[in-house]
Amino acid sequence: MDKQHVAAAGRPQGHLAALGMAQSQEQSLLPCLFTSSLLFLQQTTEAGEEEEDQPLSLAWPSNTRKQVTFLIVLPIVFPLWITLPDVRKPSARKFFPITFFGSITWIAVFSYLMVWWAHQVGETIGISEEIMGLTILAAGTSIPDLITSVIVARKGLGDMAVSSSVGSNIFDITIGLPLPWLLYTFIHKLQPVKVSSNGLFCAIVLLFIMLLFVILSIALCKWRMNKVLGFTMFGLYFVFLVVSVLLEDRILVCPVSI
Repeated sequence: MDKQHVAAAGRPQGHLAALGMAQSQEQSLLPCLFTSSLLFLQQTTEAGEEEEDQPLSLAWPSNTRKQVTFLIVLPIVFPLWITLPDVRKPSARKFFPITFFGSITWIAVFSYLMVWWAHQVGETIGISEEIMGLTILAAGTSIPDLITSVIVARKGLGDMAVSSSVGSNIFDITIGLPLPWLLYTFIHKLQPVKVSSNGLFCAIVLLFIMLLFVILSIALCKWRMNKVLGFTMFGLYFVFLVVSVLLEDRILVCPVSI
Protein backbone atom coordinates (compact mmCIF):
# COMPACT_ATOMS: atom_id res chain seq x y z
CA MET A 1 0.00 0.00 0.00
CA ASP A 2 2.82 2.41 0.80
CA LYS A 3 4.52 1.73 -2.53
CA GLN A 4 1.21 2.31 -4.37
CA HIS A 5 0.66 5.61 -2.55
CA VAL A 6 4.20 6.67 -3.31
CA ALA A 7 3.80 5.76 -7.00
CA ALA A 8 0.45 7.54 -7.16
CA ALA A 9 1.92 10.59 -5.49
CA GLY A 10 4.97 10.53 -7.75
CA ARG A 11 2.93 10.79 -10.96
CA PRO A 12 1.56 14.29 -10.26
CA GLN A 13 4.99 15.42 -9.20
CA GLY A 14 6.41 14.14 -12.51
CA HIS A 15 3.70 15.99 -14.44
CA LEU A 16 4.40 19.17 -12.46
CA ALA A 17 8.11 18.84 -13.13
CA ALA A 18 7.51 18.40 -16.86
CA LEU A 19 5.12 21.35 -16.88
CA GLY A 20 7.68 23.50 -15.05
CA MET A 21 10.36 22.57 -17.57
CA ALA A 22 8.02 23.47 -20.44
CA GLN A 23 7.20 26.80 -18.86
CA SER A 24 10.86 27.58 -18.28
CA GLN A 25 11.64 26.72 -21.91
CA GLU A 26 8.76 28.92 -23.07
CA GLN A 27 9.95 31.78 -20.89
CA SER A 28 13.46 31.43 -22.29
CA LEU A 29 12.10 31.45 -25.87
CA LEU A 30 10.00 34.60 -25.42
CA PRO A 31 12.99 36.97 -25.00
CA CYS A 32 14.65 35.37 -28.03
CA LEU A 33 11.52 35.83 -30.16
CA PHE A 34 11.12 39.40 -28.96
CA THR A 35 14.75 40.20 -29.71
CA SER A 36 14.48 38.62 -33.15
CA SER A 37 11.36 40.67 -33.92
CA LEU A 38 13.09 43.89 -32.87
CA LEU A 39 16.11 43.06 -35.02
CA PHE A 40 13.84 42.32 -38.01
CA LEU A 41 11.97 45.60 -37.62
CA GLN A 42 15.24 47.49 -37.24
CA GLN A 43 16.69 45.89 -40.37
CA THR A 44 13.50 46.63 -42.33
CA THR A 45 13.48 50.26 -41.22
CA GLU A 46 17.17 50.69 -42.03
CA ALA A 47 16.64 49.13 -45.46
CA GLY A 48 13.74 51.53 -46.15
CA GLU A 49 15.78 54.50 -45.03
CA GLU A 50 18.68 53.42 -47.22
CA GLU A 51 16.35 53.21 -50.23
CA GLU A 52 15.00 56.70 -49.47
CA ASP A 53 18.53 58.12 -49.17
CA GLN A 54 19.56 56.85 -52.59
CA PRO A 55 20.03 59.54 -55.31
CA LEU A 56 17.33 59.96 -57.92
CA SER A 57 17.69 57.67 -60.92
CA LEU A 58 15.88 58.08 -64.23
CA ALA A 59 16.62 54.51 -65.32
CA TRP A 60 13.71 52.65 -66.94
CA PRO A 61 12.10 50.44 -64.26
CA SER A 62 11.46 46.75 -64.82
CA ASN A 63 8.04 46.51 -63.12
CA THR A 64 4.93 47.43 -65.14
CA ARG A 65 3.36 49.42 -62.31
CA LYS A 66 6.58 51.34 -61.78
CA GLN A 67 6.84 52.00 -65.51
CA VAL A 68 3.38 53.59 -65.57
CA THR A 69 4.25 55.70 -62.51
CA PHE A 70 7.54 56.69 -64.15
CA LEU A 71 5.76 57.98 -67.27
CA ILE A 72 3.20 59.92 -65.21
CA VAL A 73 5.73 61.75 -63.01
CA LEU A 74 8.41 62.19 -65.70
CA PRO A 75 7.18 65.67 -66.86
CA ILE A 76 7.59 66.91 -63.29
CA VAL A 77 10.67 64.98 -62.22
CA PHE A 78 12.75 65.61 -65.35
CA PRO A 79 13.03 69.45 -65.03
CA LEU A 80 13.72 69.04 -61.30
CA TRP A 81 16.44 66.50 -62.07
CA ILE A 82 18.07 68.93 -64.53
CA THR A 83 17.88 72.15 -62.49
CA LEU A 84 18.25 71.02 -58.85
CA PRO A 85 21.38 69.37 -57.42
CA ASP A 86 20.59 66.07 -55.72
CA VAL A 87 21.96 66.63 -52.20
CA ARG A 88 21.80 62.90 -51.51
CA LYS A 89 24.98 62.64 -53.57
CA PRO A 90 28.09 63.33 -51.46
CA SER A 91 29.51 65.59 -54.16
CA ALA A 92 26.36 67.78 -54.27
CA ARG A 93 25.71 68.27 -50.55
CA LYS A 94 27.44 71.64 -50.52
CA PHE A 95 24.88 72.96 -53.02
CA PHE A 96 21.94 72.53 -50.62
CA PRO A 97 21.04 76.28 -50.65
CA ILE A 98 20.54 76.07 -54.43
CA THR A 99 18.33 73.01 -53.99
CA PHE A 100 16.33 74.65 -51.20
CA PHE A 101 15.56 77.94 -52.96
CA GLY A 102 15.22 76.18 -56.31
CA SER A 103 12.58 73.89 -54.81
CA ILE A 104 10.63 76.91 -53.55
CA THR A 105 10.82 78.44 -57.03
CA TRP A 106 9.53 75.26 -58.66
CA ILE A 107 6.69 75.09 -56.12
CA ALA A 108 5.69 78.63 -57.15
CA VAL A 109 5.81 77.68 -60.84
CA PHE A 110 3.76 74.52 -60.37
CA SER A 111 1.26 76.37 -58.17
CA TYR A 112 0.79 79.06 -60.82
CA LEU A 113 0.24 76.45 -63.52
CA MET A 114 -2.20 74.52 -61.33
CA VAL A 115 -4.29 77.62 -60.58
CA TRP A 116 -4.26 78.68 -64.22
CA TRP A 117 -5.28 75.24 -65.49
CA ALA A 118 -7.99 74.92 -62.84
CA HIS A 119 -9.35 78.33 -63.84
CA GLN A 120 -9.42 77.36 -67.52
CA VAL A 121 -11.10 74.03 -66.78
CA GLY A 122 -13.69 75.75 -64.59
CA GLU A 123 -14.52 78.27 -67.32
CA THR A 124 -14.78 75.50 -69.91
CA ILE A 125 -17.04 73.27 -67.83
CA GLY A 126 -18.97 76.13 -66.26
CA ILE A 127 -17.84 75.81 -62.64
CA SER A 128 -17.27 78.96 -60.60
CA GLU A 129 -13.86 79.87 -59.20
CA GLU A 130 -15.07 79.48 -55.61
CA ILE A 131 -16.18 75.87 -56.16
CA MET A 132 -12.95 75.05 -57.99
CA GLY A 133 -11.03 76.47 -55.05
CA LEU A 134 -13.04 74.44 -52.54
CA THR A 135 -12.63 71.17 -54.44
CA ILE A 136 -9.87 70.84 -57.02
CA LEU A 137 -7.36 73.37 -55.70
CA ALA A 138 -7.95 72.41 -52.07
CA ALA A 139 -7.30 68.75 -52.86
CA GLY A 140 -4.30 69.56 -55.05
CA THR A 141 -2.58 71.71 -52.46
CA SER A 142 -3.27 69.18 -49.69
CA ILE A 143 -1.67 66.22 -51.48
CA PRO A 144 1.87 67.13 -50.28
CA ASP A 145 0.55 67.34 -46.71
CA LEU A 146 -1.09 63.95 -47.20
CA ILE A 147 2.12 62.36 -48.45
CA THR A 148 4.25 63.79 -45.65
CA SER A 149 1.68 62.78 -43.02
CA VAL A 150 1.57 59.20 -44.33
CA ILE A 151 5.38 58.93 -44.39
CA VAL A 152 5.70 60.30 -40.87
CA ALA A 153 2.82 58.18 -39.53
CA ARG A 154 4.38 55.00 -40.94
CA LYS A 155 7.49 55.77 -38.94
CA GLY A 156 5.38 55.85 -35.78
CA LEU A 157 5.37 59.63 -35.36
CA GLY A 158 1.62 60.25 -35.26
CA ASP A 159 1.93 63.49 -33.29
CA MET A 160 4.22 64.93 -35.95
CA ALA A 161 1.76 63.95 -38.70
CA VAL A 162 -1.13 65.74 -36.98
CA SER A 163 1.02 68.76 -36.12
CA SER A 164 2.18 69.00 -39.73
CA SER A 165 -1.39 69.10 -41.04
CA VAL A 166 -2.50 71.71 -38.50
CA GLY A 167 0.64 73.81 -38.91
CA SER A 168 0.40 73.83 -42.72
CA ASN A 169 -3.15 75.16 -42.63
CA ILE A 170 -2.21 77.85 -40.11
CA PHE A 171 0.72 78.81 -42.33
CA ASP A 172 -1.58 79.03 -45.37
CA ILE A 173 -4.01 81.34 -43.55
CA THR A 174 -1.49 83.58 -41.79
CA ILE A 175 1.26 83.70 -44.44
CA GLY A 176 -0.05 82.25 -47.69
CA LEU A 177 -2.98 84.67 -47.97
CA PRO A 178 -1.61 87.92 -46.46
CA LEU A 179 1.77 87.89 -48.23
CA PRO A 180 0.40 88.01 -51.84
CA TRP A 181 -2.17 90.63 -50.79
CA LEU A 182 0.57 92.70 -49.17
CA LEU A 183 2.68 92.54 -52.33
CA TYR A 184 -0.39 93.47 -54.40
CA THR A 185 -1.05 96.55 -52.28
CA PHE A 186 2.58 97.69 -52.55
CA ILE A 187 2.57 97.28 -56.34
CA HIS A 188 -0.80 99.07 -56.79
CA LYS A 189 -0.05 102.03 -54.50
CA LEU A 190 -1.65 100.58 -51.35
CA GLN A 191 -4.92 99.81 -53.09
CA PRO A 192 -6.84 97.21 -51.03
CA VAL A 193 -7.69 93.77 -52.34
CA LYS A 194 -11.41 93.11 -52.70
CA VAL A 195 -12.48 89.65 -51.59
CA SER A 196 -16.02 88.73 -52.60
CA SER A 197 -17.58 85.37 -51.92
CA ASN A 198 -21.15 84.28 -51.40
CA GLY A 199 -21.62 83.20 -47.81
CA LEU A 200 -18.03 83.89 -46.78
CA PHE A 201 -19.03 84.75 -43.20
CA CYS A 202 -21.11 81.58 -42.84
CA ALA A 203 -18.29 79.52 -44.34
CA ILE A 204 -15.87 80.87 -41.73
CA VAL A 205 -18.36 80.12 -38.94
CA LEU A 206 -18.84 76.64 -40.40
CA LEU A 207 -15.09 76.17 -40.38
CA PHE A 208 -14.91 76.90 -36.64
CA ILE A 209 -17.82 74.53 -36.02
CA MET A 210 -16.06 71.80 -38.00
CA LEU A 211 -12.92 72.41 -35.95
CA LEU A 212 -14.93 71.91 -32.77
CA PHE A 213 -16.38 68.64 -34.12
CA VAL A 214 -12.90 67.48 -35.09
CA ILE A 215 -11.63 68.03 -31.54
CA LEU A 216 -14.66 66.24 -30.11
CA SER A 217 -14.19 63.32 -32.51
CA ILE A 218 -10.56 62.91 -31.51
CA ALA A 219 -11.53 63.09 -27.82
CA LEU A 220 -14.27 60.45 -28.30
CA CYS A 221 -11.74 58.16 -29.97
CA LYS A 222 -9.58 58.49 -26.82
CA TRP A 223 -6.96 60.56 -28.66
CA ARG A 224 -6.03 57.68 -30.95
CA MET A 225 -5.98 57.62 -34.72
CA ASN A 226 -8.07 54.66 -35.82
CA LYS A 227 -10.49 53.73 -38.61
CA VAL A 228 -13.49 55.24 -36.81
CA LEU A 229 -11.71 58.58 -36.57
CA GLY A 230 -10.71 58.37 -40.23
CA PHE A 231 -14.27 57.76 -41.44
CA THR A 232 -15.50 60.53 -39.13
CA MET A 233 -13.02 62.97 -40.70
CA PHE A 234 -14.19 62.00 -44.18
CA GLY A 235 -17.79 62.58 -43.15
CA LEU A 236 -17.03 65.99 -41.66
CA TYR A 237 -15.17 67.06 -44.80
CA PHE A 238 -18.06 65.91 -46.99
CA VAL A 239 -20.55 67.91 -44.88
CA PHE A 240 -18.33 71.00 -45.01
CA LEU A 241 -17.90 70.67 -48.78
CA VAL A 242 -21.63 70.26 -49.46
CA VAL A 243 -22.66 73.19 -47.25
CA SER A 244 -19.95 75.45 -48.72
CA VAL A 245 -21.00 74.64 -52.29
CA LEU A 246 -24.66 75.30 -51.42
CA LEU A 247 -23.66 78.67 -49.97
CA GLU A 248 -21.65 79.59 -53.06
CA ASP A 249 -24.52 78.65 -55.39
CA ARG A 250 -26.96 80.62 -53.18
CA ILE A 251 -29.07 77.54 -52.56
CA LEU A 252 -28.50 78.26 -48.90
CA VAL A 253 -28.61 81.99 -48.16
CA CYS A 254 -26.22 83.29 -45.52
CA PRO A 255 -27.96 85.84 -43.26
CA VAL A 256 -24.74 87.89 -43.00
CA SER A 257 -23.23 89.17 -46.25
CA ILE A 258 -19.75 90.66 -46.63
